Amino acid sequence: MTDAALKEKVALSSIIASFLLTIGKLVAGVASGSLALLSEGAHNALDTGATILTYFAVREANKPADDRHHYGHGKFESLSALAETGLLAGLACYVLVAAIRRLWEGAEPIDASWPVFAVLGVSIVVDLARWQTLRAVAKKTGSHALAADAMHFASDLVGSALVLIGLAASSYGFHQGDALAAIGVALFIGYAGYHLGRETIETLLDTAPEGLAEDLRAAIGQIPGVVEVEDVKLRGNGPHILGEVTVGVSRTLPVERLIQIERAVQAKIAEISPETQASIITSPRALDEETLTERIMLIAARRKLAVHHIIVQRLDGRDCIAFDLEIDGAMSHGAAHEIATALEDEIRAEVGAGIEVESHIEPLQDHALTGHEADPDTVAAIAGSLRQLAREGGVLHGVHDVRVRRTEDGLVVNFHATVDPALSVAATHDAVDRLERAIREATPGLLRVVGHAEPLCCAA
Repeated sequence: MTDAALKEKVALSSIIASFLLTIGKLVAGVASGSLALLSEGAHNALDTGATILTYFAVREANKPADDRHHYGHGKFESLSALAETGLLAGLACYVLVAAIRRLWEGAEPIDASWPVFAVLGVSIVVDLARWQTLRAVAKKTGSHALAADAMHFASDLVGSALVLIGLAASSYGFHQGDALAAIGVALFIGYAGYHLGRETIETLLDTAPEGLAEDLRAAIGQIPGVVEVEDVKLRGNGPHILGEVTVGVSRTLPVERLIQIERAVQAKIAEISPETQASIITSPRALDEETLTERIMLIAARRKLAVHHIIVQRLDGRDCIAFDLEIDGAMSHGAAHEIATALEDEIRAEVGAGIEVESHIEPLQDHALTGHEADPDTVAAIAGSLRQLAREGGVLHGVHDVRVRRTEDGLVVNFHATVDPALSVAATHDAVDRLERAIREATPGLLRVVGHAEPLCCAA
């Protein structure tokens, strides 16, 4: 059985139980003349109305979110509990005033026959069973309305016990016992209503569960990639806790990594508080270790521009930056220059007005070239030239996996070569770049040459 169906079932059974107990206590109270018992009967009558209200509140709270209630209908239970709190407070005041008046005017004898005690005995058993059932279901489902209903039956239980004691005392000649029992009933009803009302009002005022935000903040802060937990906002909504968590992350992280961090935060929240549903907000930050090259790449990425070959120089305390900017080759140079100037201006605005920025515009190859494999003689000739030029350079060795394709714009050549694994990335790049330039000079009609260097120990 689902939580929603379970809540409706126990709420409906509470209506039946409250109605039967109300009839029994009122009949016994009228027959005996017991103010305490009549007070309990009136209490049960209010409980019957409250349980009916609870039933409809539970049904309404089970409805899913809609266009007008984006967070669902869970607050209906809290409104129901608040109404029941008002009923408890009103009843407590009425019973207290009536009991004090009876003590002032003088106690009247009570006809405490065995049917009266039988009604109270049955009431205590039923109240105990309903209180335990409602409390268990309220705890399982997080229902404020059922928790309020459980509190009603708990007050009925204590009230019936006090009435029983008062009637017993009255039957032994202590006629004030009934009125004193009624005062005890009123005080307990008021006490129960106070605690129920405080919890309900805290929920309606979106009070965060005590200590939960601190626990989440500490746990989420330990997740790799989370620089800082900037904010945790929580509020109760029926059986659920809704909110949002804002975490600071490095702005250089790729989207895939941000998604991983968000999922890790969601998993940690579910581990600590399964009833909590929180939206995760990632707040990009410029970290101290962020390089100038990374910042330029991010600025260009925001404008959806491709930059490469970024060179940063430090001259006389001033940064000088140069980079290649790829723009659609079919675009007019005037329009392309405006794009480049806007990018340079944004870099200066973020990094500093005193920085020197120079961009080199290159045509962007934004379409796939149609081609086919070159003939074996052409492949062999280019492979031979590559091996000869590599030997002359003295850095690259073992040229292999040479591929040559013909396109409508010229030949595209790809090759692999081996290199000393201890050689630096910069030195390796220079060697590959020299070989690419040399083969282009030696072989007319080349559109593009792409070389891939492999450590000698790892070459396939």
